Order: sequence, then structure tokens, then C-alpha cells
Amino acid sequence: MTSAIIMAAGKGTRMKTEHAKTMHKVLDKPMLQHIYDTLQKVGVDDIVFVVGHGADEIKSYFGTKVHYAIQSPQLGSGHAVMQATSVKNNRGKTLIINGDCPLIQPETYEKLLKAGDEYPLVLLTTEPDDAASYGRIIRNEAGEVLRIVEKKDANEEELKVREINVGIYCVNNEMLWNYLPEIKNNNAQKEYYVTDLVAIFRGHGYKVGAVVADDWQEMSGINNRRELAAATRWLQMKTNNFWMDRGVSIVSPETTFISPDAEIGEDTVIYGNVRIEGKTTIGVENTITEGTYIKNSQIGDYNTIISSRILDSRIGNNKTLGPWENLTGEKSEETADSKDITEHNFRERFKR
Repeated sequence: MTSAIIMAAGKGTRMKTEHAKTMHKVLDKPMLQHIYDTLQKVGVDDIVFVVGHGADEIKSYFGTKVHYAIQSPQLGSGHAVMQATSVKNNRGKTLIINGDCPLIQPETYEKLLKAGDEYPLVLLTTEPDDAASYGRIIRNEAGEVLRIVEKKDANEEELKVREINVGIYCVNNEMLWNYLPEIKNNNAQKEYYVTDLVAIFRGHGYKVGAVVADDWQEMSGINNRRELAAATRWLQMKTNNFWMDRGVSIVSPETTFISPDAEIGEDTVIYGNVRIEGKTTIGVENTITEGTYIKNSQIGDYNTIISSRILDSRIGNNKTLGPWENLTGEKSEETADSKDITEHNFRERFKR
């Protein structure tokens, strides 16, 4: 089976917030929801959130979908993993994931898991434009990871390396729990670091691998409001580009926000300052004008929606709404065509 340990206990001091850092939204979903949804797509069987600050908020939102472990006090990433004992007896692979990295796509996790067939420990790495103060990945001629060198400890040659550690891992679960006790806190911070597993695994004679992610921005961690906005822009443009490549006209991509969970049919035209949230489905050849907000609704074909607000509603075909229509679920039947669409028949017509 495949397990996942999501580290989400930090306070996020630089966020300047009373909420759990990982519950701040990118587009229309909390960071942790993005990670959870992605893990569902790649077939992760058992997920545990390691929580601390804002634990009640996270538990209230996710309920019984996942397991929880409490990290208190918070003594580093290795210490966080040590708390996730609910997966201790699982067989197979375990992903170790930072809860503030919500942009990582299913195909990236799939590559990491595939590499886990060859190596008992695999690191996710990337090559940013500026490696800055990140830990460098040092490999041997065979491409195996020898060590992670922090900037302050790197020599001149090592500082030339652009490949950095993202802080996300795939590890054989039985070996993980065998070797976790060997992580020590012999450092100035007196904390336990997951990165020590590289030296531990190699010390026991095992090879350590790495998967390089092509887009370093996909690997971005979110520590403050500026980085939250940057992550939102990245996902906004990735989502908009996806739909434009599939025949949807988006007049102003920079001001259009579309949920990653939405579905849109060909030849629909979306003007600027439109926001489409939740599990919304939109059929073919609709025109949606400026200022429209749609959430968790089903829109048929050949409609014109003018500067309106549509929540939890069904719209049939060949309708004109607005301007300034305020449509909620309980009112939707007033304007719905008798031939309402459903998620099933939508997906049959417009398979992604």
C-alpha cells in the first residue's frame, strides 16, 4: 500500500495569522485540500496529517477522511514524522510531504513513487533560477544522492550545484520506521531533521535516488502572504492554460479564476473578472461576461450569463441570465431548462 505523512504542525509565523498556515487558500481551496485531492488521484491509501498549531481547525475541516498525529513540541521535520505512528505497521511506500507545498501535480508524485521501486529512499528535487540558501544535492557519477549540503557548509564547487532539496520524499515504510530512531538532534537547534535519513540509509549500504521536477515553481513552499499570492497566480495560469488548450476562450487570463475542480466545454467564452469555484460544470458555447461569480453549479449549453452570481444551481440550455441575476440553489429551478445536465453526461461529452 501507499501511505502519506503530511507535515502541517507549524504556526506559520510569517503569515501573521491566527489560523493554521496550511488552511490558507490557493484559488478556492486550502493548501491541505489541494494535497489531499492530489494524493487521492495517485492512489494513496492511508493519509496522516501531523498537526500542531491550528489542529482543531484542520480536524474540523477534514473530519474522518484522514488520520491525525499531534506534534507538540515541534522539534523539526524528523520529529514530525516520528509522531505519525498510525502508518508505522503499513507495508509499501510512504510519501513524506510538507503541508505548505500545495502545487505539486499528480504526475510529479507518480514519478517519485515509480522511482521508489528502485530506491528505498527517493528525494524530490528541482533546479530553481536561484538556488539561494537551499540545501544542494550532491550526486555521484552514477546519479545517486551522496548527501545534502547546506549553503553555509558548502565549498566553492558545491555552491555551483543548482539542484536543491524540495523536502518531499518517498521511502520504504518498514525501513523508515527501522531507521527513524537513528536521527539525532546533535545540532544548534536541538531538532530532528528528515534530511539525516540520506546519510543513515547510505550508512546502512542502501542507494538513495532523486527525481528532478521540471518546473521549480510547482515545488514552491508557502511561508507568507506574498508567496501565497504567487502560488495562486501559478495555479491560476496553469488552470487557465489547460482550458484554453482545450477550446475555451479566456479573454483576460490574468483576471479570471477557475477552480481546478471545474469542467468547461469547448467554445465557451469567459470574459475578465470572472470567478468559477468548486465543482462547477459548464457546457459548450456559453458566454460568461465580466463580474460573474459561479460556484458549485451546473451550466448547460449555449447560455449567456451577464454579470451574475450563481450558487449551487442548475441552468439548462439556451438561457440568458442577467445582468445582476442572483441565483441560489433554492431558486435555480425557476430558470432551469427541462434538459438539465448532470456531471455524468457532461463527462461523457467532454472527456478531459
